[in-house]
This record gives sequence, C-alpha cells and structure tokens, in this order.
Amino acid sequence: MTYHKHPGGSWPEQWFTEHEVAMPNKEVLKMRLCEMGSLVGSGKDATWMRQVRKLTDSGHQTSVISTAFDLPHPQLAARMFSRWCQENFFNYMMQHFDIDVLLDYGVVEFPDTEKVINPDWRQLNQSRNSLQNKLRYRHARFAEMTIHPENEDKPKKFKKWLEKKAELLEEIEKMEYILNDLKAILKKTSKHITWGELDEKDKFLRLLPGRKRLMDTIRMIAYRAETSMVGLLTGPTVDSADARSLLQTLFQTEGDVLPDLENQQLNVRVHGASRPAANRALAQLFEHLNSSQVKYPGTELRMVFELGGYTTSNHAEGVT
Repeated sequence: MTYHKHPGGSWPEQWFTEHEVAMPNKEVLKMRLCEMGSLVGSGKDATWMRQVRKLTDSGHQTSVISTAFDLPHPQLAARMFSRWCQENFFNYMMQHFDIDVLLDYGVVEFPDTEKVINPDWRQLNQSRNSLQNKLRYRHARFAEMTIHPENEDKPKKFKKWLEKKAELLEEIEKMEYILNDLKAILKKTSKHITWGELDEKDKFLRLLPGRKRLMDTIRMIAYRAETSMVGLLTGPTVDSADARSLLQTLFQTEGDVLPDLENQQLNVRVHGASRPAANRALAQLFEHLNSSQVKYPGTELRMVFELGGYTTSNHAEGVT
C-alpha cells in the first residue's frame, strides 16, 4: 500500500459512499470512500492495482493504491490514513524508551562495493528543488500582476507597475536558464556511486548494528506490550494518554510479592493510585491479567495481582 502521487483527474463525488472506519486506537471515523481498479505503470511493467480514494469535506481526493486484494477497502483506508499512528509510535519510543540512544561505541567500515547516494547528485538535486520553488513563486506573482494591472490613468503607478513586472520577468528568465543548466548537469550525474568512489571527506564509519538492533527490538516489544495494556485500560473515564501515564506510574510503583505455596499462587500486591477512577481502571487491568492464568517462570505458582490489599474481584464488587 502507498499513496498514489499521480492519480489523475477527480472522480465524480456521487461515486463516493460513507463508511464507518475503525482506526487502530479503536475510534470509529466516518469516511467517504470509493474504490476502482487502476493500471499502474506502462508497457510490460504495468500492473493492475486497487485504487481507493477518500473524499474530504473540502472536495479534495486522497488516493491510495494497493495490491492487498484480500482486505475490504475501508480497512485499506484505515491503515493508510492512520500513518500518524506510526509517527506517534516512533515519537513515543524516542521519548520514553530512548530508541535513539547509542548503545555501542564500536564502528565498522562500509565495503567498497556498497552503493550510496552520490553527494554531488544530492547537492545538485537540492539546488534544483530550491530554484524550482523560487521560480514557482515568481511565476505566481507574475500571473497575479498580469491579471490585476494598474490603471493607465495613473501614470506614476502604472510606470512603477511596468518596471516591477519587467524586473520580475527578467528574474524568471534568468532562473529558468540556470534551472535548465542544473537539470542538464543533474541528468548526467549518477545518483548512486559505490563507497570506494566516494571522496575521503565524504566517508564516515557506521555503528556496529548487532547490539543496537537487539535492544531496539526489545524496546519495540515492550512498547507493543504496553500498547496492548492501554487497550485494556481505556474506557469512558480513561483515554489512551491517561492510560499510558497510568501504566508508567504503575511500572514504577512499589509492591509486595507474597508467595502462597498452599494455593500455588504468587500474589503481587500493588499500592493503589490516588484517584478512584485510576484504581477502577487498574482493577480492570488486573482482572484481565489474572484471567490469563500465567505462571511465574520456573515455578508452578500462578500470578495473581491485587490492588491495595484487595483482589480485583473485590474491586469489581465495589469494595474500596
């Protein structure tokens, strides 16, 4: 799945129908969607794909293409139009799990055959993009001056307007000339070169990937486990942000570990939170955890979580 950068003309608005789309954080949004087949590419490389478009209130159509033929198109829309969840994931990981902290000071050289972006091509490409943006602005300004000219009955203003327009046209022609040269040079410059072809000043060492990759994997597993518990905590009085804050406090809260060999239980008694609503949410979480019948590794003791000296069943019955 990916966004369709060149979807073509707009589809008729009457083709779109409203759907209730379940997002990853369990909220349900209403979207006006439409799906059609789309031939992507040309010649032998052309491939039939699914194209799903979302119609916004402003009339804009956002297009997604996909080869996931087994998913209903509302699910395709939910996965693509919730990419902010992925961004939130990495932001949260960096904030709370230090995913970007370097764990190893070891370095290793790249092999000479490794392909990398050509620095010369990158610099030329940046210059071209910058010049195109400046030129786009000046074209818009020139069109605006052409559409709204000064009145010839006011000679001074009309003369000043002509001078500004002439200067702007001169800038545009000069930039277009430079842009054409840049495009010609860029076309002749290879986008990728091998590591061995790089100048020494552009070379760098990369960190040893093994340990960092392992630690990042552990952190991501921890994050996914936390996210699953967030789903158990959210409710009418606790949203996802409050649930994460509650879990972070819970992970740092002291508790008592009380083995009960007679009943084959390992009781984990956690101190209660300061708010009744938080205690109710934690009691609900502990009830789910206790129902899973998890045994403490290496023993036959079933783990039972309690809140503030009371079991989760007592809390469910209203005991405070």
